Amino acid sequence: MQLRMGASVLSKARTAAGRSSVFSPCSDCRRATSLDLRIRISRSLYHNSPRRSSAWAAAVSVASNMVSKAVTRATKSELPIDPLRIVAKEMKHLTGNIRQLLGSGHPSLDRVAKYYTQSEGKHVRPLIVLLMSRATSLCPKAPESPAPQTLVAIDSSISPLNVLADANPSSPHADFSSQPGSESDVLPSQRRLAEITELIHTASLLHDDVIDHSVSRRGSPSANFEFGNKMAVLAGDFLLGRASVALARLRNAEVVELLATVIANLVEGEFMQLKNTARDERNPQWSEEIFTYYLQKTYLKTASLISKSCRAAALLGRADAPTVESAYSYGKNLGLAFQLVDDMLDYTKSGSDLGKPAGADLELGLATAPLLFAWKSTPELGILVGRKFGQEGDVQRARELVYQSDGIEQTRALAEDYSQQAIAALNNFPDSEAKDGLIEMAMNTLKRQK
Repeated sequence: MQLRMGASVLSKARTAAGRSSVFSPCSDCRRATSLDLRIRISRSLYHNSPRRSSAWAAAVSVASNMVSKAVTRATKSELPIDPLRIVAKEMKHLTGNIRQLLGSGHPSLDRVAKYYTQSEGKHVRPLIVLLMSRATSLCPKAPESPAPQTLVAIDSSISPLNVLADANPSSPHADFSSQPGSESDVLPSQRRLAEITELIHTASLLHDDVIDHSVSRRGSPSANFEFGNKMAVLAGDFLLGRASVALARLRNAEVVELLATVIANLVEGEFMQLKNTARDERNPQWSEEIFTYYLQKTYLKTASLISKSCRAAALLGRADAPTVESAYSYGKNLGLAFQLVDDMLDYTKSGSDLGKPAGADLELGLATAPLLFAWKSTPELGILVGRKFGQEGDVQRARELVYQSDGIEQTRALAEDYSQQAIAALNNFPDSEAKDGLIEMAMNTLKRQK
């Protein structure tokens, strides 16, 4: 497929320039010290800059043209790729299975715990996990790996039930009837992993809404508004507890470690978000370290769950080490691109488009990528950042200064760069519908409108 060939050439061009497609969170932050170069490269990739006198620029031009031609050809000759269709059978019972995991003998807890499962969310994270599970099923396997988990194993307790004292009046057994294990290349343990990622994500929404004093979620009253802060926090804790139990029953120590650290990452990221700089100065000056801080916070709050669940999906499928690393790299870069686009939409879309108040980040005192880019050329923003936009008129003034700068454009270019890195991470995956779906997910991240 020409699109994959283009991504391969792009990856080689990056390697020739001394850049690796697999980075740790810390090295991602160190790369923030060359943000201007990264943005110039992104513009040459996606905005057809005429400046291409170097060999690097020529290689980028070839890769960009190949990707563009492949996309055009695919548009003319094939139906659009629908990632959801590729794993539709696995996704069909996702919400029902999650609700079965959340049953409680206490009626009030049962109602609050299942509250956010009543409205259909986007389910982006479980969709990515299932696509990755299917895509890596065709990759080389690790030697001497344990046999894949059966449905019975992932639903059975490890300790005696009387010791666990965890009664669940809802059916404890997932409904995988539409996709029997013998006919599916997605294992029951991988499907359970998809449900666990959504449980962790939903728990974070319950807690975030309390912290942010939200009044709505997905067009309905938020859980904290409907039931009160205490009930919302306890329900989030309950979701994390049930997710941890389901995770343990996968009986894979490394997967347990990965997803357990995600929960810690979410909390650390939330603490970092409460401050816009590491020292939380009253009158901060712009520096590359501030953007490094932002990228690390973004990894912890958003990219950690996506990247580690992708890695866990490959591990459960017994993929070899290079495939596991590629799965992680894809999820990390996709997660960073996803949050950058989210931060950009807060400046470019209305509240009705987003399904939440527009400009919410500034109202909460948060300085995100568009403002950080604008701040570099507009020192006045440092004063507003230092007092977290707390004085009357600060929010409106900050928005005006961002609109007058190229902060939104630079955010978009950086998101495009991360999206392309996610696609490049899949270079060595065998051709499959699932791989095409993962590529489409990375491309669709840049097209998001809410």
